[in-house]
Amino acid sequence: MDDSVESLNITSIQDLQPIHIMLVNGTTFERTWDQLVRQHHYLGYTKMYGPRIKYLAMHHDQPLAAISYNRAALKVGVRDRFIGWDEALKQQHLDRLVCNNRFLILPWVHVPNLASYVLSRTLRRLREDWFRLYGARLFLVETFVDRSRYEGTCYKAAGWQPLGQTQGFSKVGHAYKYHGHRKTVFVKVLDPRFRKELGVMPDPRPLFIRKAENREGTRMLLSIPDYDPHILEQCGIDENESSIVSDMLEQYLEHYRPCYKRSEQKQLADTFIKGLLSDLDRKSIEPVALRYTGAEGVRPLQMYFKNSTFDDEKMLKIYQQQLAALIGEEDGMLNVDGSDFPKKGSHSVGVARQHCGILGKTENCQAGVFVGYSSTKGYGLVDRRLYMPESWFSESYARLRKQCAVPDNLTFRTKNQLASEMLQAAAASGTFPFRWVGCDSAFGCDRAFLESLPEGCYYFADVRANELVFPGMPEMIIPPSKTKGRKYKYPRPSFPPVKVADYANDEHLPWQRIVLAEGAKGPIVADVKCVRVVVCTSSTPYGNYLVPKEAVWLYIRRYANGRIKYSLCNAPEDTPMEVLNRVATMRWPIEQCFEECKSHLGMGHVEARSYKAWHRHMLFVMMAHLFTQMLRIHFKKNDRIDHADG
Repeated sequence: MDDSVESLNITSIQDLQPIHIMLVNGTTFERTWDQLVRQHHYLGYTKMYGPRIKYLAMHHDQPLAAISYNRAALKVGVRDRFIGWDEALKQQHLDRLVCNNRFLILPWVHVPNLASYVLSRTLRRLREDWFRLYGARLFLVETFVDRSRYEGTCYKAAGWQPLGQTQGFSKVGHAYKYHGHRKTVFVKVLDPRFRKELGVMPDPRPLFIRKAENREGTRMLLSIPDYDPHILEQCGIDENESSIVSDMLEQYLEHYRPCYKRSEQKQLADTFIKGLLSDLDRKSIEPVALRYTGAEGVRPLQMYFKNSTFDDEKMLKIYQQQLAALIGEEDGMLNVDGSDFPKKGSHSVGVARQHCGILGKTENCQAGVFVGYSSTKGYGLVDRRLYMPESWFSESYARLRKQCAVPDNLTFRTKNQLASEMLQAAAASGTFPFRWVGCDSAFGCDRAFLESLPEGCYYFADVRANELVFPGMPEMIIPPSKTKGRKYKYPRPSFPPVKVADYANDEHLPWQRIVLAEGAKGPIVADVKCVRVVVCTSSTPYGNYLVPKEAVWLYIRRYANGRIKYSLCNAPEDTPMEVLNRVATMRWPIEQCFEECKSHLGMGHVEARSYKAWHRHMLFVMMAHLFTQMLRIHFKKNDRIDHADG
């Protein structure tokens, strides 16, 4: 065959004429068709079942091409959207679609435009042959092109229309299994009047919204095994167990169904959370939409974050209930801390030049305030607020506030006020059992913040090295009058306060070496000093000077790298040292939350410009993080917090 075709010096279809299209079903040539496709097609060939048609394109007695059509696929999202039918109509008329499942130009045939020519010739007789053999009037043909191998040029040249990509699934038994090989869907309309006959119109909605109308679409999305390998490793999950993860994720996300008014709202939320758990390099709205819904899904997902009417507050409440049920303990701790997000532009909500903790300098950034929860069972974030700098409430920001949809009733709050409000809300809800409140020095040095904490709990608050305390409770006396000048009118402490750093250098107060916790890299060893002191306050009815307030614990720890941290705790005087050592480690998990959420769950990839969208992004990240905690507990992965020294 090879020699005879090339010896004719054929360079065009005209030179190759006559070309005969031969229906080979049930003929002696069907075996030739089977053999050629099995040997030369990259997919090979196994027996086809159900309605099918096989053609050979022949030049005299020499085969040039082999092509076949069989029954259409049951679920092809972009095709169904193109047609505009629902499930009932599809079940009724699916037999009027066929799929071009094999097409082969034999490897020794090199004739320009032959492929599109053969396609067109076979389609001219396909409707008649199919009706004669199977009694169905075809109105559309589909095919799937592997773009890693082919561009689909011959289909385009033959007038076929590309609709989009498949989602990378194939049917295995009664279920759909993800194989990851996405193909471009091409269709050719055989009867342009089919929509009028069926009484349908093309569906203008994005594909993922159509899929939201049934749970099968969500199940297929969640079954894609593209989870971040670091998350799987940290949770002790083997790659072969990804199907279990998908089932758990589907069950977990069902808890949030009451938050949505429409099914597409849930589909969009599930899509984004799946993206946060995926192996995407960047986990903001656009990359997530492009992976799972295509370019047409980017804008709807953006608008979903900004304008969707799903119930954020109910979602937060359900999330908190799930977190508390998983790790809640009577001896738990609520933590407050800030986390900053550098920004290059100035049009995102809350952006200003301010201190950026992650960069360690003043820079353009957004600042978030978070409440976390930790116990011996695990850790997670409880709530979040975006800090709005005071400048954003000036008249010069009026236009930007409107563009970013900042609520009209929002007023300026300091970070410490935001933290206090969230703590009070968490305590009032009764969802989280807790005995302790932890914070860093930005909050711990603020007496007003500490005094605003919910009743019935103790604080463990980091302070700076220059924080002043009294070694004991001083007497309040009126100092003797000086020989000159105004006489003292109000009482003052009988001795002055000292810096907490002075206790670190006090040789009479020895260090005790202890193991604070088991970290990811081994035991966390520290030298500890603990002593009762009296905290100071400068808010008195007599003037702005330091006076004693209450007796508390001063807890000092020195790490192997020489760094020293100071904390104050208002636990009772009879609190055992072992309890204080344990409570000291309960402050760290909120930092671990930030590390995990920013490194692997897209917290730092927030690109939302509106006030509501920022809070929604953070809530979805928190929900994704809770799911990783569920995986760790389910797969019995021992949590080791990766404590840096200090």
